[in-house]
Amino acid sequence: MNGWVLPDEVLRGAPTYTPRPRELADLELLLSGAYAPLTGFLSRADLVAVTRRGRLADGTPWSAPVTLEVPVELTGKLDLTNPMRRVLVLTDTEAAPAAALDVTETWEARAGSVYISGQLRRLGEGPRGAFKKLRLGPAEVRDLLPSGRVLGVIADRPLHRPQLAQLAHAARTIAGHVLIIVPVGGPGPDGLPPEALVRSVLAARDRLPAATIVAVPLSRTGDDVRDALLHSRVAAAYGVTHLLSGAATITAGGLRVVLPRELAYDARDGQWRSRDDVPPHTRRLALTNREIADLQDRGVTLPEWHTPPAVARELRRSRPPRRERGLVVLFTGLSGAGKSTIARGVHEALLEGGDRNASLLDGDVVRRLLSSGLGFSRADRDLNITRIGFVAAEVARHGGLALCCPIAPYAHGRAEARKLAHEAGAGFILVHIATPLEVCEHRDRKGLYAKARAGEITNMTGVHDPYEIPTDAELTLDTAGTVDEAVATVLEYLTAEGWLEPTHR
Repeated sequence: MNGWVLPDEVLRGAPTYTPRPRELADLELLLSGAYAPLTGFLSRADLVAVTRRGRLADGTPWSAPVTLEVPVELTGKLDLTNPMRRVLVLTDTEAAPAAALDVTETWEARAGSVYISGQLRRLGEGPRGAFKKLRLGPAEVRDLLPSGRVLGVIADRPLHRPQLAQLAHAARTIAGHVLIIVPVGGPGPDGLPPEALVRSVLAARDRLPAATIVAVPLSRTGDDVRDALLHSRVAAAYGVTHLLSGAATITAGGLRVVLPRELAYDARDGQWRSRDDVPPHTRRLALTNREIADLQDRGVTLPEWHTPPAVARELRRSRPPRRERGLVVLFTGLSGAGKSTIARGVHEALLEGGDRNASLLDGDVVRRLLSSGLGFSRADRDLNITRIGFVAAEVARHGGLALCCPIAPYAHGRAEARKLAHEAGAGFILVHIATPLEVCEHRDRKGLYAKARAGEITNMTGVHDPYEIPTDAELTLDTAGTVDEAVATVLEYLTAEGWLEPTHR
C-alpha cells in the first residue's frame, strides 16, 4: 500500500466516489492498519472464502465481510486493462479525497451495483473531524501503552457508575492497563451522536483507573455478530489482550474475554458491589437504558447514585428534555389529503403559543426552492425527501421544530428522513394523513388528478405511481372531522409525548 506511486495527472483525471458511511469507516480502519491483516476491501475469492469458511482465501482467519459496493455505471469510467485508467478516488462526506483505489476486480453485488477491490493508498492528511487528538492509529496507541496486560472496553454507551465499577474490578483482576475505545463511525445504539459519546466518556475520566482513551471509526451495521467480530479484531490491533464483554462466544483476534460482574448499588455505604453481596432491602439495580432515556426525556437529572454528576451534565447537554430538544414532524399522504393545511394549522398554533421555534417546510415551496429541477421518478422523489429531511434535521439539530408536509410516497425516503433526524440528535414523528384516494380526487384543489386522468401529466401518486402506506407512523389521522380537530389531535399528541409544555394546550 505504501509503495504504490501514482502520477498527479492520473489522480486529477480519475473518477471519484463517496462511499456510504459504514464503508468510509471501514476505509479508515483499513488505511490505519486496524483491520490487519487486511490491506484493502475483500476480493471476490476472499469474500467467498469468508462467507463459507470464516477465513480468507489464503486460509487466514477472518470472519466478517469488508466490502466496497459502487453503482454499476461507475465502472464504465474505468478501464481495468489500463493501470492509468483504473484508479478510483474515494472521497469523504465533504468530497475531500481520502484514498485512491487501484481497481483490479469487479463483480456483481446486486441489481445496479458491483463490488470492487484493489490496492489502496491514502490521500490527504488522514481522518478529519472532532477530537483529532484521540483519533490515533493502532501503531501509535501500541507505542503509548505500558507493557503487560491491556483491558479493552468498547464504550458504545456512556460510562455510568455500574459500568465504571465493572471496569475497575476487571482491571484489578487482570492487573492491567485500561484502553477505552470509543466508536465514532456513527451514532451509538441509543442514537447518541459520536461527539457527544466521546464527551460523556471524557467526563468520567476522574472515575477511571489508569486508562488511555481513543476514538476509533467503528460503526454499527445491525449485524451483532459481524460487529462483535470486527470490534474485537480492532481491539486486538490496538494492543488489547483482554476484552471486557458479555459476548464471550463471538470475539476474534485471540483476545481473552473478561465477563463483567453483575453489580448492585448498596444503599448502606453508597458502593457498587456484587449483587449477591448486597441485602435485598438495601439493593438498587442499575437503571436500564430505557429508564435512563425516560428520565432524560422528562428532564429529570440522572441520580448521583447511578451516574457521576459530570457525566449527567454532559448527557443533559447532549439529550435535553423533549420540550427543549429538536424535533422533525413529517406529514405524509396523498396529494389533497390535507397535509399542508394541517401542518400550517399546527405551525400557527406553535407561533401563537411561543414555546417552540417552529419552521414549516411545505412540499410545494420546497419543490420550487430546494428541489427545483427534480422530476417525479422514484429516485428523484427519494432525493427530494432526503433534501427535506436534511434541512429539517439541521433545524432540529439546533433545537427547532421542523414541520414537513411532502407526499413522501415511499417507505425508503421516509426512513431516510427519520435517520437524518436521529443522527442530528433530534426526535422524529411521522404523521400519516390517511385520506382515501377518492376523497382526495374529489377535492382536487390543484386539478392534478383531473390532468392525470386525462393523460396530461404522468407519475401522479395514486394514479400512476404507488403510495406505500406507512406501517411505522406515530400518528394516523383521517380528515373526516374538521381541520381544527386534526390540528388539536397533533398538538395533544406532541404535548402527551413531552415535546410541548402542558400549558401549551
